[in-house]
Amino acid sequence: MLHFGTDGVRGVAIDELTTDLARDLARATARVLRPVAIVIGRDTRESGSELEDAIVEGCAAEGIAVHLMGVVPTPAIAYAAEQYGWVGIAITASHNVWSDNGIKVFASGGAKLGDAEQIEIEREWHAMVSEPVLHEQPTIHDATGILGEYATHRLNVVGEALAGVRVVLDCANGAMSHVAPEVFMSAGADVSVINASPNGRNINDKCGATAPQELSAQVIAEGADIGIAFDGDGDRLIAVSASGALVDGDHIMAIAAVDLAHRGLLRNKGVAVTVMTNLGFHHTMRDNNIDVVITPVGDRSILVALDEFDFVLGGEQSGHVIHRAHATTGDGLLAALQLVEYITRARVTLDQAASIMQSYPQILVNIRTLNRVHDPVHDIAEQIAIAEAELGDNGRILVRSSGTEPLVRVMVEAADQVTAESIAMRLAQGVVDIHGGSIEGTH
Repeated sequence: MLHFGTDGVRGVAIDELTTDLARDLARATARVLRPVAIVIGRDTRESGSELEDAIVEGCAAEGIAVHLMGVVPTPAIAYAAEQYGWVGIAITASHNVWSDNGIKVFASGGAKLGDAEQIEIEREWHAMVSEPVLHEQPTIHDATGILGEYATHRLNVVGEALAGVRVVLDCANGAMSHVAPEVFMSAGADVSVINASPNGRNINDKCGATAPQELSAQVIAEGADIGIAFDGDGDRLIAVSASGALVDGDHIMAIAAVDLAHRGLLRNKGVAVTVMTNLGFHHTMRDNNIDVVITPVGDRSILVALDEFDFVLGGEQSGHVIHRAHATTGDGLLAALQLVEYITRARVTLDQAASIMQSYPQILVNIRTLNRVHDPVHDIAEQIAIAEAELGDNGRILVRSSGTEPLVRVMVEAADQVTAESIAMRLAQGVVDIHGGSIEGTH
């Protein structure tokens, strides 16, 4: 049986995440959240339509009307939930390969589910296998027009402030393929687009936020000012400067945080980031008298912290950036517009803007284990203690299990690359020695 991970439920489409499971998850969601209606959208995977039909069937069985948005970015579904008071369901596996799919649920009002809600839905969902299937006539409304409302809302954040900027957009053959270019052009930018021809199987395929090398080359070839790479469902981004350098979520947040603070718009002068955020970010925030709240991995944890501390900015190194004053969740399009508006207004290059933060060398090693590992920190506690003593105050170590796959991730930051790599590989081998599996590599 599948379970909720750090960001919804994911599995191999139709094989692991079956239509029966999707139908029953919709039924469980309806029972627990008791929505007035459910709005549904999907990314460009070929399995999306089949899973959508199953979710509609589940909603019908519980007497819940549905509003279908079609292929749209995940943040547009959250926007619809926020504006209309519906529960939102996004059919997407985000940055995963095309053959995977998943389901993300937004509560009425557009917020991601809390732990208690997820636990209750999962309990109801898993118990539902013993219930008979009900085939009721669905009540379906066309909600495709809400994508235009979402685009207008995001555009209004920056207006036509991007006039004269040359931007290359890599849409990952995903859900941003049509809306992002239109919004950037409406904002005045000179736009060229790559990887915006989805065919159901090319989403995230050697493109987008997880593979921005083609974008980097295209930015240089065109002499563009900036490149933006989205992931398959559009809730995160990676930027590329005119020199072809990658600018990750940590740098994008650092630029936004300092700019908002200088303009008096960084509410309570704080930001929320995860344990993966680079030490260099923390130093930049310290130098600018900005408080930092650290959360577990996952933008759900970031959102909890933003609400608790009444902050307007948070995010992850991977490119989830949440501008809470304008959205209820991470939005690659919104963060991209804000970033490009800043370099235009400040009249700086992205290289100059990103220099506000100097990253510590950071090595991330993935160990694909034979089975899910529940407490890798405990398992290699002695090796971690020895490594931390070596690093002292000039680095840090993070070991954690993936919330969605049988992976253990070892992250090491150090004053130099060689030390970081050496310690990371040592700890990774320690995991393999205990749990088996293989080291997939470093990045």
